[in-house]
Amino acid sequence: MAKRIETDLQTFIKFWLVPIGIVLLIFFIFKAMTGLIIIGASIFLALALKPLVRKVNGFFTRHFGRSKAHQTSSAVFAYLIVVLAIGAIVAIIGPVVVNETAKFVHNFPDTFEKTFGGWNGVNEFGRNFGISDLRNEIMNAINSLSNNLLGFVGNNLISSVSGIADIVMKVVLVLILTLLFLLEGPNIMKSLVSSLAAHGKEQERSMTFHRIIVKMADVVSTYVSRQVFVAMIDGLASGFIVFCLSLFLELSPSLAIPMGMITMLFYLIPMFGQFIGGMLVTVLLFFSSPLAAGIFAVVYILYSQIENNLIAPKIQGNALKLSPLLILCAVTIGIYMFGLLGAIIAIPIAGCIRVLVEEYPNLKALRD
Repeated sequence: MAKRIETDLQTFIKFWLVPIGIVLLIFFIFKAMTGLIIIGASIFLALALKPLVRKVNGFFTRHFGRSKAHQTSSAVFAYLIVVLAIGAIVAIIGPVVVNETAKFVHNFPDTFEKTFGGWNGVNEFGRNFGISDLRNEIMNAINSLSNNLLGFVGNNLISSVSGIADIVMKVVLVLILTLLFLLEGPNIMKSLVSSLAAHGKEQERSMTFHRIIVKMADVVSTYVSRQVFVAMIDGLASGFIVFCLSLFLELSPSLAIPMGMITMLFYLIPMFGQFIGGMLVTVLLFFSSPLAAGIFAVVYILYSQIENNLIAPKIQGNALKLSPLLILCAVTIGIYMFGLLGAIIAIPIAGCIRVLVEEYPNLKALRD
């Protein structure tokens, strides 16, 4: 016997329109993912600059008195400091990498002769493994690689140019949005807190949401500021090692500053950045002096153990209250989701999730 099912308009809307709305929202997020990542990166950088903005604002307040205009000026001034510092670092490191590579290419024949005894030494080494003409095998492999590389570059030249233009546009957008978030971020946060506390238990709700937002902002700013400080120490240490090596080996003392900057920059990448920076400096030093490269690698590894076990924990002070396992899991997820950017922001995001977990009972109490 057939039954007639009656339903009202509200139930019909919930049954059909809510799932459709969820699907459309997921589709929008997927299509706008790049833009959302750019906005997220800008917010992250704005929060990271928060301690510097406070210091600059304190300087202006002590010398010129408290003023709303000083708050805006301090944000712009802190932003310019960081942008100019990054530009200076790139301007110093870039020519050094190019010069060391060119020097290696120019001196390669002499280095090859001294290290391997020329092609005669290479062929002699190959005969020990049953290869009669190792030189010919190496040259064939190099020619094949170069032909494939030229073909790849030729086929992808246009896409590479458009890709570079796309990267430049994204960087410019991030820089502009970061400055705007620095200037308008506090007002946006106040408006957000007010809107979240618009219904019921207004004062308690407002205080709870404000406390959560401030905690999450402090997690990001604290992590970044301490990470940058440890990175500066790491850069000074590696630069000092290179300078000491230049006193005893055939190495230019001018390499100390750019090599230190390289390790400092890569240290900002969690977990693996220190290793990558140390390897890159070792390779660049090898172009000038293989012995210096080997000594640097050994000394830097010893120093990194001291830094990771004594210096970094003392400065960072377990500020995020996350175990090494959770940190590694967060970095792994971040890398596979958003690449290098994900690796950098993964740990602060994990710290923000910890704040939400801690505040969950208070949020639940507001709903009851």
